[in-house]
This record gives sequence, structure tokens and C-alpha cells, in this order.
Amino acid sequence: MQYWLLKTEPDTFSIDDLKRDKLTEWSGVRNYQARNFMQSMQVGDKALLYHSSAGEGTGVVGEMVVASDAHPDTTQFDKKSPYYDDASTKAKPRWWCVDFAYVSTLSRLVTLDELKQDKQFGDNRLTQKGNRLSIVPLTKAQYERVLMLAKTKVLV
Repeated sequence: MQYWLLKTEPDTFSIDDLKRDKLTEWSGVRNYQARNFMQSMQVGDKALLYHSSAGEGTGVVGEMVVASDAHPDTTQFDKKSPYYDDASTKAKPRWWCVDFAYVSTLSRLVTLDELKQDKQFGDNRLTQKGNRLSIVPLTKAQYERVLMLAKTKVLV
């Protein structure tokens, strides 16, 4: 089993949207490294959902699980989509996605500052300066640490 963190802007797609929909196709990713991560995901892999660019609401907000194998992202073929890619064909798709199912909403937001201060995240891409990847692999210990932090109160 692998562990992941996926970023999304909550005004585009939030944990509440995932909870309502129960299942979503994680489409529109146009970064080769993130695409490669999705191609390596397997059904049952665990993932954390991170709200980015959300001011005070920026951080890890929930859990989800990989619910499908990687499959071609249909938005790359849709000329009306902002994610359309005219160089991609159905015979040779360039972009892939997976489906995620809602698991839970964390009892509290776990902020990036908390993760940056935690020794378990010192070498993780999420906490490295300049990281812009929308998908980041986690270790099992890092995944479990976020869940533990969500259960503790923040000391001010």
C-alpha cells in the first residue's frame, strides 16, 4: 500500500464536495511528475486531501482512498475543457487520472506550518521550499502522523 497527499483549491473542489459526491475522478492534472504518481497508484492506496491557497483554511482536511486504477483523463480530449490537449489522442493519451472515494473529514485542519515544524516531514516534498506538485508521496508514518495531529489540540 502507498500513501499520498493531494492538493486542491477548495473553491474548485473541496472535502465537502468529495463528501457530497462520495467518488470523484481526479482529472485535469497537467504535470508529468504528478501524472506519473497517479499511474503508480493502486486501488486501496490511502490519500490525504490538502486545501491549498485557502488562507487560514490551508492544510490537510480529510482522507480519501484510491478507488480505480489509472485511466486516461477524458478532459484532455474535450475541446471545451481548460485541460484540453490537442497533442493527446485516444490511441496515445498523454494524461491519466484515478478515482478517489471519500473516507472522512479530519476533526481539525492540520496546517502546513505544523508539518514544517514536525521532524517526520523534514525530507518530504510538501515541506520543501518551492514545491508546487499537486501530488506528493507520503510514508505510512507521515500519513499516520497527520491523522494523529488532527486529533490533538493546537497550542497557541
